Amino acid sequence: MLSVEALRVAYGSLEVIKDVSFEVGEGEIVTILGSNGAGKTTTLRSIAGLHRALSGRVAFEGEDIAAWSPARIARRGLRMVPEGRQLFPDHTVLENLELGAYSRYRAGEARSVKTDMDDLLDLFPRIRERLHEKAGLLSGGEQQMVAISRALISRPKLLIMDEPSLGLAPILIRSIFEAFVKLRGNGLTLLLVEQMAHLALQICDRAYVLESGVVKVSGSPKELLANSQVLEAYLGKVVEA
Repeated sequence: MLSVEALRVAYGSLEVIKDVSFEVGEGEIVTILGSNGAGKTTTLRSIAGLHRALSGRVAFEGEDIAAWSPARIARRGLRMVPEGRQLFPDHTVLENLELGAYSRYRAGEARSVKTDMDDLLDLFPRIRERLHEKAGLLSGGEQQMVAISRALISRPKLLIMDEPSLGLAPILIRSIFEAFVKLRGNGLTLLLVEQMAHLALQICDRAYVLESGVVKVSGSPKELLANSQVLEAYLGKVVEA
């Protein structure tokens, strides 16, 4: 579904992404791991059209989207939930969700939007209880659920998540990751950037480890968990020789 080939991205004269290639197959959960400053967020922003690449190819369902605008990419079916969630804090939860469905309302899909919204509230029952409260008053975990739901209500083909666990309580992190597995079971494709490697490797099909803008290691969760470098760097385990 998504193929990134030899991606290079810079901020001014500083080249942040030097050579990144990876693939996301339809119906997969793929995780990008790496330390702070490795280039994970920049990679996602480039895929979503928020930062123009120096070179390389970003193909989504066979089409090169590297030069497309973010709006065009979103209309094609690729949606990103950014780090920090970026909700409208003075709007209610319901209003935030309705904004995510704006294009569908314009297309006359109000009835199917309501059905999808009911399904999302079943997926995240905590936000059903807060539907008419201002989004800014919710906990960080609840806001993350709203941000994910706002993206999902648009019916994306590929959902990109940047640090979905950041700053959340463990019980809410677990709920969100369980939701990702359910979404994959319903046919959604997901690409995650995640600091909590042990959780990401429990649910993903494949993972790529970024280091200084380059993919250093890739493979299945089983392969990465057998890699001593990955264990020491990202899972906090010291592997004896």
